[in-house]
Amino acid sequence: MNKVAVLGAGSWGTALSIVLADNGNDVRLWSHNEEQVNTINETHKNEKYLEIMIPEQIKAYADLEEAVQDVSTIVLVVPTKAIREVCQQLNQVLKHRVTIVHASKGIEPGTLKRVSQLIDEEMNDYNYEDIVVLSGPSHAEEVAMRQPTTVTVASLNEANAKQMQDLFFNETFRVYRSNDMIGIELGGALKNIIALGAGISDGLGYGDNAKAALITRGLAEITRLGTSLGANPLSFLGLPGVGDLIVTCTSVHSRNWRAGNLLGKGKKLEEILDQMGMVVEGVRTTKATYEFAKSEDVEMPITSGIYQILFENKSPKEIVEKLMNRDKREEMDDLASLLSKKEAR
Repeated sequence: MNKVAVLGAGSWGTALSIVLADNGNDVRLWSHNEEQVNTINETHKNEKYLEIMIPEQIKAYADLEEAVQDVSTIVLVVPTKAIREVCQQLNQVLKHRVTIVHASKGIEPGTLKRVSQLIDEEMNDYNYEDIVVLSGPSHAEEVAMRQPTTVTVASLNEANAKQMQDLFFNETFRVYRSNDMIGIELGGALKNIIALGAGISDGLGYGDNAKAALITRGLAEITRLGTSLGANPLSFLGLPGVGDLIVTCTSVHSRNWRAGNLLGKGKKLEEILDQMGMVVEGVRTTKATYEFAKSEDVEMPITSGIYQILFENKSPKEIVEKLMNRDKREEMDDLASLLSKKEAR
């Protein structure tokens, strides 16, 4: 039996804890909220995030040192903005070597650094190449209900990737492997921008044609940015790319879609975030990506438009009209450019 600490008791952390418990592991679910911890241990519920019973073998902890004692694996599932702080706390309490896997989907504003890079910078004696990322089309609600789900784990350390594949794999949670850390992390983070756009489109009352165009052209600019940073463009055609785009852009389970939908209906961003009461990673990711793409001269018109809606109070309809009236161009230019970059690697 493996001892695993899952840090972050939101919907995704809770769902992954259930997967790990189903696989026979000793699971410790950590939260900084002591009231939440007591509720989970007393009622086996985490109703703010998931309406499902939590297996009794999952024990919640508010004390980080106690949660990570003697564990073999730490799964980081806290919001991106909390990654550095939690890693710094781990440095103070972690007394032995563990495997670190993260399942947080986001990037850091100002640096566009991925979560694995933040962990590498903050954790003592842990190298980037040994960190594992888990990502893919995976609504927490469906994972917790044991509905069929497929994800990808990626690491430059193949042994660690295989270990995490074995740890999470079961009959309802299928896990693939990859060594493209950049592509897997960026796919999982950047799709949240496009999901905001899909929600805006639905909120405006547009139909399937508009959403299909948004997802397809959104994939093109995600791939354009990812390839410029060294990702394999083919990774964006896999589970953490196309797969995550589809699930996040088409489902009411998606926080980013729900936030975008309310924006399209005329609600203000601050009001939406207060109403939802949960982190909407796409907002921070849009800001980070827009600033980076602008500084590096990477063309991302959809991201730019969503940035203007979020942070410059531009009208969603005005942005749609602007996108539709961009200069005419050849669609295959993007694909040819990206494939040529892959061949040159």
